[in-house]
Amino acid sequence: MSLIIWYLGFMIAGDICAYFLGLLVEYQWGSQASLIAFLALYFISLWISWVLSVWATQPKKAAVVA
Repeated sequence: MSLIIWYLGFMIAGDICAYFLGLLVEYQWGSQASLIAFLALYFISLWISWVLSVWATQPKKAAVVA
């Protein structure tokens, strides 16, 4: 359950970043470049969010007692 919560949190943050960077690109280079930039950032944020959420919920390793 915590994996889903972490994933949603990272995805919301990634979506917000992709949106604002898409707006910045639109102001500079137009709507076609903005669409390409937004979609690229959106799909990259899907992958990065998954990697970060798996890393954040990974079980901690127990200390080895010798």
